[in-house]
Amino acid sequence: MIPYGRQTIDEDDIKAVVEVLRSDWLTTGPKVAEFEKVFAQYVGAKYAVVVSSGTAALHAAMYAIGIKPCDEVIVPPITFAASVNCVVYQGGTPVFSDVEPDTLLLDPDQIETKITSKTKTIIAVDYAGHPCDYDSLRKIADKYNLVLVADACHALGAEYKGEKTGTLADLNIFSFHPVKHITTGEGGMITTDNADYADRMRIFRNHGITTDHHQREKQGSWFYEMTDLGYNYRMTDLQCALGISQLRKLPKFLKRRREIAARYDEAFASLSGINPLVVRHDSLHAYHLYVVRVDSGALGIDRTALFTSLCERGIGVNVHYIPVHLHPFYRDKFNTGPGLCPVAEAAYEQIISIPMFPEMSDSDIEAVIEAISTSI
Repeated sequence: MIPYGRQTIDEDDIKAVVEVLRSDWLTTGPKVAEFEKVFAQYVGAKYAVVVSSGTAALHAAMYAIGIKPCDEVIVPPITFAASVNCVVYQGGTPVFSDVEPDTLLLDPDQIETKITSKTKTIIAVDYAGHPCDYDSLRKIADKYNLVLVADACHALGAEYKGEKTGTLADLNIFSFHPVKHITTGEGGMITTDNADYADRMRIFRNHGITTDHHQREKQGSWFYEMTDLGYNYRMTDLQCALGISQLRKLPKFLKRRREIAARYDEAFASLSGINPLVVRHDSLHAYHLYVVRVDSGALGIDRTALFTSLCERGIGVNVHYIPVHLHPFYRDKFNTGPGLCPVAEAAYEQIISIPMFPEMSDSDIEAVIEAISTSI
């Protein structure tokens, strides 16, 4: 089986973790601040706050900007549920706005019709690793005094008009799940240039307590205060050491992902009915996912049949994603359903994610292409 994605771990990564295991600090120690520093430097942000998962990062961002009951947040439907759940965690109401038909990114032209006096935030998702149209989103956010949040969990290393993801919105969210560009097992990061947001998120990840154990030891103090209700969203030094090691290899990982995508692009250009998503010329794609649309009219085979055939041939395909507004929870709690986001709903019936990870060999790539070509 060739999986749709997997981690890349080498001896340097293992050595970095073992060194921490032999140290005095397994969690809330010096590697946390070190990882935050090097990550902020990589993306070009002033502050980075590391947490236990991408979901925790989204939740911390909603807390930092003060989402509360009665607040509305504009969200796209084509994303993992966590991008929307984070709004609900804070008692807010997600408002679904449709996507562009060619990129499946949040469509700026649809957003203003969704804005009300209760709207506080726009969450843009850099789906598959392609940055959204941040110039247009920023204009809308500024016009209505909204906070712009980038869910860049798919897009570490991507660029929009020469600027890296991590600096394109007021808060920028990353994930370090094993299938992402770098991994810490589980983990997440938020970057921002807003010192108040960063301070609030650091307190939030530590039960709402103003200092952690490492800080108190350096100060020679035992005293701490809980100033708000927070969560245990801390990341361990073990994970941060792995993240630091992985970040050094990110350029190599990205280069290979783009090589794989280029070969897929070449192969599918002459394969009628298999249509990769559009990549805009102003963006540098990070290719967390390589997504194609299956044109059943041209092929005589639908997405489900192709999915089944590829799985039987040992090709680990996936579907990203069921539109969030179609999940039973959102239908029941927020009265969403079919017809709310027709572009996303139509795309969902066609999309399939094919294998994409740095350790794919050239023969793996050709096996995927061959399996698709002979399944249609």
